[in-house]
Amino acid sequence: MAYAGFGLVCALGGTPLFHLGGTPASPALSWAVVAVGVLAAAASGAVTRYGVRPGPRVLLWVACVLAGCAAFGLLMDVITLMFGQGVDSVPAAANHALAATGCLLLATTARTVGGPGAATVAPDPSVPPAPSAATRSVQLAACAGTVAFLPYVAMKLVWVSGGTFAGVTGEQMLAISEHNGASGIWLTLESWGLDGTVLLAALGVFLLWGLVRPWGQVYPRWTPWLRGRRVPRGLPLLPALVGAATLAPYGVLGAGYLALATAGVVTMRQGDFPSPGDALLAGWIGMVAFAVYGCALIAATRSYWLRTRGGGR
Repeated sequence: MAYAGFGLVCALGGTPLFHLGGTPASPALSWAVVAVGVLAAAASGAVTRYGVRPGPRVLLWVACVLAGCAAFGLLMDVITLMFGQGVDSVPAAANHALAATGCLLLATTARTVGGPGAATVAPDPSVPPAPSAATRSVQLAACAGTVAFLPYVAMKLVWVSGGTFAGVTGEQMLAISEHNGASGIWLTLESWGLDGTVLLAALGVFLLWGLVRPWGQVYPRWTPWLRGRRVPRGLPLLPALVGAATLAPYGVLGAGYLALATAGVVTMRQGDFPSPGDALLAGWIGMVAFAVYGCALIAATRSYWLRTRGGGR
Protein backbone atom coordinates (compact mmCIF):
# COMPACT_ATOMS: atom_id res chain seq x y z
CA MET A 1 0.00 0.00 0.00
CA ALA A 2 2.90 2.34 0.77
CA TYR A 3 4.47 1.58 -2.60
CA ALA A 4 1.20 2.19 -4.44
CA GLY A 5 0.77 5.49 -2.58
CA PHE A 6 4.33 6.53 -3.45
CA GLY A 7 3.72 5.78 -7.13
CA LEU A 8 0.40 7.64 -7.09
CA VAL A 9 1.97 10.81 -5.66
CA CYS A 10 4.75 10.70 -8.27
CA ALA A 11 2.36 9.97 -11.14
CA LEU A 12 0.00 12.81 -10.22
CA GLY A 13 2.93 15.16 -9.66
CA GLY A 14 4.59 14.31 -12.98
CA THR A 15 7.74 12.96 -11.29
CA PRO A 16 9.64 10.44 -13.44
CA LEU A 17 10.72 7.32 -11.58
CA PHE A 18 12.48 5.53 -14.43
CA HIS A 19 15.37 6.49 -16.69
CA LEU A 20 16.20 5.23 -20.17
CA GLY A 21 19.77 5.67 -21.31
CA GLY A 22 20.46 8.28 -18.65
CA THR A 23 17.47 10.44 -19.55
CA PRO A 24 14.22 10.55 -17.53
CA ALA A 25 11.44 8.43 -18.99
CA SER A 26 7.86 9.59 -19.29
CA PRO A 27 6.22 10.31 -15.91
CA ALA A 28 3.31 8.19 -17.15
CA LEU A 29 5.42 5.13 -16.38
CA SER A 30 5.01 5.99 -12.72
CA TRP A 31 1.54 4.46 -12.99
CA ALA A 32 3.31 1.11 -13.35
CA VAL A 33 4.51 1.55 -9.77
CA VAL A 34 0.90 2.09 -8.69
CA ALA A 35 -0.14 -1.08 -10.51
CA VAL A 36 2.61 -3.16 -8.85
CA GLY A 37 1.70 -1.76 -5.43
CA VAL A 38 -1.99 -2.53 -5.92
CA LEU A 39 -1.19 -6.06 -7.12
CA ALA A 40 1.06 -6.67 -4.11
CA ALA A 41 -1.56 -5.31 -1.71
CA ALA A 42 -4.29 -7.46 -3.27
CA ALA A 43 -2.14 -10.60 -3.13
CA SER A 44 -1.14 -9.87 0.46
CA GLY A 45 -4.76 -9.31 1.41
CA ALA A 46 -5.73 -12.64 -0.13
CA VAL A 47 -2.96 -14.36 1.82
CA THR A 48 -4.13 -12.75 5.06
CA ARG A 49 -7.69 -13.92 4.43
CA TYR A 50 -7.20 -17.34 2.83
CA GLY A 51 -3.60 -18.31 3.51
CA VAL A 52 -0.85 -18.99 0.99
CA ARG A 53 -2.88 -20.99 -1.51
CA PRO A 54 -1.75 -21.60 -5.12
CA GLY A 55 -3.62 -18.60 -6.56
CA PRO A 56 -2.38 -15.96 -4.10
CA ARG A 57 1.08 -17.51 -4.19
CA VAL A 58 1.28 -16.99 -7.95
CA LEU A 59 0.20 -13.37 -7.52
CA LEU A 60 2.84 -12.89 -4.83
CA TRP A 61 5.59 -14.20 -7.10
CA VAL A 62 4.39 -12.06 -10.03
CA ALA A 63 4.43 -8.96 -7.82
CA CYS A 64 7.83 -10.02 -6.48
CA VAL A 65 9.35 -10.28 -9.96
CA LEU A 66 7.88 -6.92 -11.00
CA ALA A 67 9.18 -5.29 -7.81
CA GLY A 68 12.59 -6.80 -8.47
CA CYS A 69 12.63 -5.25 -11.94
CA ALA A 70 11.68 -1.88 -10.47
CA ALA A 71 14.52 -2.18 -7.94
CA PHE A 72 17.13 -2.46 -10.70
CA GLY A 73 19.70 0.28 -10.14
CA LEU A 74 19.72 0.11 -6.33
CA LEU A 75 23.30 -1.15 -6.32
CA MET A 76 24.50 1.87 -8.32
CA ASP A 77 22.67 4.19 -5.92
CA VAL A 78 24.45 2.56 -2.98
CA ILE A 79 27.84 2.77 -4.71
CA THR A 80 27.48 6.46 -5.56
CA LEU A 81 26.48 7.25 -1.98
CA MET A 82 29.41 5.23 -0.62
CA PHE A 83 31.83 7.41 -2.56
CA GLY A 84 30.21 10.66 -1.47
CA GLN A 85 28.41 11.31 -4.73
CA GLY A 86 24.73 12.21 -4.93
CA VAL A 87 22.28 10.02 -6.80
CA ASP A 88 21.00 11.20 -10.17
CA SER A 89 17.39 11.26 -8.96
CA VAL A 90 16.17 11.06 -5.35
CA PRO A 91 12.66 9.83 -6.33
CA ALA A 92 14.17 7.14 -8.56
CA ALA A 93 16.51 6.04 -5.76
CA ALA A 94 13.57 5.92 -3.35
CA ASN A 95 11.70 3.80 -5.88
CA HIS A 96 14.63 1.38 -6.05
CA ALA A 97 14.80 1.06 -2.26
CA LEU A 98 11.04 0.63 -1.78
CA ALA A 99 10.81 -1.90 -4.59
CA ALA A 100 13.72 -3.94 -3.20
CA THR A 101 12.11 -3.97 0.24
CA GLY A 102 8.82 -5.11 -1.24
CA CYS A 103 10.55 -7.78 -3.29
CA LEU A 104 12.11 -9.31 -0.16
CA LEU A 105 8.85 -9.16 1.80
CA LEU A 106 6.82 -10.68 -1.05
CA ALA A 107 9.33 -13.49 -1.59
CA THR A 108 9.38 -14.28 2.12
CA THR A 109 5.58 -14.39 2.24
CA ALA A 110 5.32 -16.53 -0.89
CA ARG A 111 7.70 -19.11 0.62
CA THR A 112 5.59 -19.60 3.77
CA VAL A 113 3.39 -22.67 4.07
CA GLY A 114 -0.18 -22.94 5.30
CA GLY A 115 -2.78 -20.33 6.20
CA PRO A 116 -3.92 -18.46 9.28
CA GLY A 117 -3.70 -20.71 12.30
CA ALA A 118 -1.92 -23.47 10.41
CA ALA A 119 0.45 -25.50 12.50
CA THR A 120 4.05 -25.11 11.48
CA VAL A 121 7.22 -26.63 12.82
CA ALA A 122 9.95 -24.02 12.83
CA PRO A 123 13.57 -24.75 13.61
CA ASP A 124 14.80 -23.72 17.02
CA PRO A 125 16.62 -20.39 16.48
CA SER A 126 18.72 -21.07 19.59
CA VAL A 127 20.33 -24.03 17.82
CA PRO A 128 21.78 -22.65 14.57
CA PRO A 129 23.15 -25.10 12.01
CA ALA A 130 26.82 -25.97 12.21
CA PRO A 131 29.08 -23.96 9.87
CA SER A 132 29.54 -25.72 6.56
CA ALA A 133 31.02 -25.12 3.14
CA ALA A 134 29.05 -25.01 -0.07
CA THR A 135 29.06 -27.94 -2.46
CA ARG A 136 31.95 -28.40 -4.85
CA SER A 137 29.94 -27.11 -7.81
CA VAL A 138 29.06 -23.89 -6.00
CA GLN A 139 32.68 -23.37 -4.97
CA LEU A 140 33.74 -23.89 -8.59
CA ALA A 141 31.22 -21.20 -9.55
CA ALA A 142 32.85 -18.92 -6.97
CA CYS A 143 36.23 -19.63 -8.58
CA ALA A 144 34.80 -18.68 -11.98
CA GLY A 145 33.32 -15.48 -10.56
CA THR A 146 36.70 -14.57 -9.07
CA VAL A 147 38.71 -15.30 -12.22
CA ALA A 148 36.21 -13.37 -14.38
CA PHE A 149 37.12 -10.17 -12.56
CA LEU A 150 40.87 -10.46 -13.24
CA PRO A 151 40.84 -8.93 -16.77
CA TYR A 152 38.52 -6.18 -15.54
CA VAL A 153 40.82 -5.37 -12.62
CA ALA A 154 43.86 -5.44 -14.89
CA MET A 155 42.19 -3.00 -17.31
CA LYS A 156 41.35 -0.59 -14.49
CA LEU A 157 44.83 -0.82 -12.97
CA VAL A 158 46.39 0.02 -16.34
CA TRP A 159 44.38 3.22 -16.51
CA VAL A 160 44.88 4.24 -12.89
CA SER A 161 48.64 3.72 -13.22
CA GLY A 162 48.75 6.08 -16.21
CA GLY A 163 48.91 3.46 -18.95
CA THR A 164 46.89 3.14 -22.15
CA PHE A 165 44.27 0.51 -22.90
CA ALA A 166 41.64 0.38 -25.65
CA GLY A 167 42.99 3.63 -27.04
CA VAL A 168 42.38 5.59 -23.82
CA THR A 169 45.17 6.85 -21.55
CA GLY A 170 45.03 7.11 -17.80
CA GLU A 171 44.92 10.91 -18.00
CA GLN A 172 42.01 10.80 -20.39
CA MET A 173 40.12 8.38 -18.14
CA LEU A 174 40.65 10.70 -15.16
CA ALA A 175 39.36 13.63 -17.21
CA ILE A 176 36.34 11.56 -18.21
CA SER A 177 35.63 10.81 -14.55
CA GLU A 178 35.81 14.51 -13.69
CA HIS A 179 33.54 15.39 -16.62
CA ASN A 180 31.01 12.79 -15.52
CA GLY A 181 30.81 14.35 -12.07
CA ALA A 182 32.89 11.90 -10.03
CA SER A 183 33.02 12.76 -6.33
CA GLY A 184 36.06 14.11 -4.53
CA ILE A 185 36.56 10.78 -2.77
CA TRP A 186 36.64 8.95 -6.10
CA LEU A 187 39.09 11.40 -7.65
CA THR A 188 41.31 11.29 -4.54
CA LEU A 189 41.52 7.52 -4.78
CA GLU A 190 42.42 7.86 -8.46
CA SER A 191 45.24 10.27 -7.57
CA TRP A 192 46.57 7.70 -5.08
CA GLY A 193 46.64 5.04 -7.78
CA LEU A 194 43.51 3.30 -6.50
CA ASP A 195 40.43 2.71 -8.63
CA GLY A 196 37.09 2.63 -6.83
CA THR A 197 35.70 -0.16 -8.97
CA VAL A 198 38.75 -2.33 -8.21
CA LEU A 199 38.11 -1.88 -4.49
CA LEU A 200 34.46 -2.79 -5.01
CA ALA A 201 35.48 -5.86 -7.03
CA ALA A 202 37.72 -6.96 -4.14
CA LEU A 203 34.82 -6.53 -1.70
CA GLY A 204 32.57 -8.46 -4.07
CA VAL A 205 35.00 -11.38 -4.24
CA PHE A 206 35.34 -11.32 -0.43
CA LEU A 207 31.54 -11.49 -0.14
CA LEU A 208 31.37 -14.32 -2.68
CA TRP A 209 33.80 -16.51 -0.75
CA GLY A 210 32.18 -15.66 2.56
CA LEU A 211 28.97 -17.14 1.18
CA VAL A 212 30.57 -20.45 0.23
CA ARG A 213 33.04 -21.00 3.09
CA PRO A 214 32.33 -21.73 6.78
CA TRP A 215 33.91 -18.44 7.92
CA GLY A 216 30.92 -16.70 6.40
CA GLN A 217 28.76 -18.19 9.15
CA VAL A 218 31.07 -17.90 12.16
CA TYR A 219 33.66 -15.13 12.49
CA PRO A 220 37.11 -16.71 11.99
CA ARG A 221 40.15 -16.38 14.23
CA TRP A 222 41.55 -13.44 12.26
CA THR A 223 38.66 -11.17 13.28
CA PRO A 224 39.53 -9.56 16.66
CA TRP A 225 36.75 -9.28 19.28
CA LEU A 226 34.33 -11.23 17.06
CA ARG A 227 36.06 -14.59 16.62
CA GLY A 228 33.83 -17.55 17.29
CA ARG A 229 30.57 -15.58 17.19
CA ARG A 230 27.81 -16.25 14.69
CA VAL A 231 27.64 -13.96 11.68
CA PRO A 232 24.17 -12.36 11.47
CA ARG A 233 22.44 -14.15 8.62
CA GLY A 234 21.27 -10.97 6.95
CA LEU A 235 24.73 -9.35 6.98
CA PRO A 236 26.00 -11.18 3.88
CA LEU A 237 22.60 -12.03 2.42
CA LEU A 238 21.36 -8.45 1.98
CA PRO A 239 24.27 -7.18 -0.18
CA ALA A 240 24.40 -10.54 -1.94
CA LEU A 241 20.75 -10.34 -2.97
CA VAL A 242 21.12 -6.74 -4.17
CA GLY A 243 24.32 -7.55 -6.06
CA ALA A 244 22.95 -10.70 -7.67
CA ALA A 245 19.71 -9.01 -8.74
CA THR A 246 21.68 -6.17 -10.35
CA LEU A 247 24.90 -7.59 -11.76
CA ALA A 248 23.57 -10.86 -13.22
CA PRO A 249 20.88 -9.33 -15.49
CA TYR A 250 23.09 -6.32 -16.29
CA GLY A 251 26.00 -8.52 -17.32
CA VAL A 252 23.96 -11.12 -19.21
CA LEU A 253 21.87 -8.59 -21.13
CA GLY A 254 24.94 -6.43 -21.76
CA ALA A 255 26.88 -9.40 -23.10
CA GLY A 256 23.94 -10.23 -25.37
CA TYR A 257 23.99 -6.71 -26.77
CA LEU A 258 27.76 -6.89 -27.30
CA ALA A 259 27.32 -10.19 -29.13
CA LEU A 260 24.86 -8.52 -31.50
CA ALA A 261 27.28 -5.61 -31.95
CA THR A 262 30.16 -7.98 -32.65
CA ALA A 263 28.05 -9.75 -35.27
CA GLY A 264 27.18 -6.40 -36.85
CA VAL A 265 23.47 -6.66 -36.09
CA VAL A 266 23.48 -3.46 -34.04
CA THR A 267 25.82 -0.49 -34.02
CA MET A 268 28.21 -0.12 -31.10
CA ARG A 269 28.51 3.47 -29.92
CA GLN A 270 32.10 4.45 -29.25
CA GLY A 271 31.27 6.74 -26.34
CA ASP A 272 34.49 8.03 -24.75
CA PHE A 273 36.65 5.61 -26.75
CA PRO A 274 38.43 6.53 -29.99
CA SER A 275 36.64 3.83 -32.01
CA PRO A 276 33.72 1.40 -31.71
CA GLY A 277 36.22 -1.47 -31.67
CA ASP A 278 37.93 -0.08 -28.58
CA ALA A 279 34.55 0.41 -26.90
CA LEU A 280 33.64 -3.16 -27.78
CA LEU A 281 36.86 -4.52 -26.26
CA ALA A 282 36.37 -2.67 -22.97
CA GLY A 283 32.69 -3.59 -22.98
CA TRP A 284 33.35 -7.31 -23.34
CA ILE A 285 35.82 -7.26 -20.44
CA GLY A 286 33.32 -5.53 -18.19
CA MET A 287 30.19 -7.44 -19.17
CA VAL A 288 31.79 -10.87 -18.95
CA ALA A 289 33.03 -10.01 -15.47
CA PHE A 290 29.60 -8.83 -14.32
CA ALA A 291 27.73 -11.72 -15.93
CA VAL A 292 29.92 -14.53 -14.60
CA TYR A 293 30.27 -12.96 -11.16
CA GLY A 294 26.56 -12.21 -10.97
CA CYS A 295 25.59 -15.79 -11.82
CA ALA A 296 28.16 -17.11 -9.33
CA LEU A 297 26.71 -14.80 -6.70
CA ILE A 298 23.22 -16.19 -7.35
CA ALA A 299 24.47 -19.75 -6.79
CA ALA A 300 26.44 -18.77 -3.68
CA THR A 301 23.53 -16.80 -2.22
CA ARG A 302 21.13 -19.70 -2.69
CA SER A 303 23.63 -22.09 -1.11
CA TYR A 304 24.19 -19.81 1.89
CA TRP A 305 20.45 -19.28 2.32
CA LEU A 306 19.81 -23.02 2.46
CA ARG A 307 22.85 -23.93 4.57
CA THR A 308 22.10 -21.32 7.22
CA ARG A 309 18.52 -22.61 7.48
CA GLY A 310 19.93 -26.00 8.33
CA GLY A 311 18.29 -27.98 5.57
CA GLY A 312 19.98 -27.53 2.25
CA ARG A 313 23.12 -27.48 0.16
